[in-house]
Amino acid sequence: MIDFYKHLRRIADCPSKLYKNFRVILLTFFTVNSSGIRLLRMLKASGLMLGVFFAFILLVVVIVVIVPDAREMLVTRTPSLQNDPSLKIEPFYERVIESTDKAVQSRTRKYNSLTPNQQYLVVNTTANHFFLYRGNTLIRQGFCSSGSYIQLKSNDDREWFFKTPKGMHRIQGKITSPVWRRPDWAFIEEGLPVPSYDHPSRYEAGVLGDYALSLGDGYLIHGTIYKRMLGMPVTHGCIRLNDEDLESIFKALNVGSKVYIY
Repeated sequence: MIDFYKHLRRIADCPSKLYKNFRVILLTFFTVNSSGIRLLRMLKASGLMLGVFFAFILLVVVIVVIVPDAREMLVTRTPSLQNDPSLKIEPFYERVIESTDKAVQSRTRKYNSLTPNQQYLVVNTTANHFFLYRGNTLIRQGFCSSGSYIQLKSNDDREWFFKTPKGMHRIQGKITSPVWRRPDWAFIEEGLPVPSYDHPSRYEAGVLGDYALSLGDGYLIHGTIYKRMLGMPVTHGCIRLNDEDLESIFKALNVGSKVYIY
């Protein structure tokens, strides 16, 4: 046994940087009793053994102390989205959400009930844009012209306000090769005398295009010779289209088909 300790002391005489770094710590830790001194002498034998020993101690500390504490901290500080009371909806907001859902469902049912299953036309008079639908499917869209919102007065105190009537309308009739019968305002606007009701000067062919669809009360969906003005509010209340769009709409809509103007 004495030879064994001498052998350890002889090995310990070898320079060891790791031993020098931890010598003070080991002396403090193991000088409380003789068994600790013996263990220190044995560890002095090899710097490698000393490094392995401290690596093992550090690993044990990490596993036993740090890891459980870290897990506990993460668990306690990370809120559960399902169980966090602060994330639960208050009864007032639950009632608001429920009421909003019912209102959305009601309006959806109303929208579906008002949406025709057949072709129908939608006209935006602000953007002067039309949309042709079949159910919820858009078939065609493009530019149009709607009422100019210009007011005209005559010398006999008559007046006209040129706007396109808004709301839901139905096609009252379909005409091919329409002839425009000029109303009184057409002559007054040009500073011409107003002829009799059936005077030939009232009738003008070729200015409405190849087709016309009647909305009632003298309002038509028709073509125009002023195609450069499409997309602008320049009409006397009718809806003007270019030739291709007019033909498509004329073929798509029937008498009774709906036209929504807004």
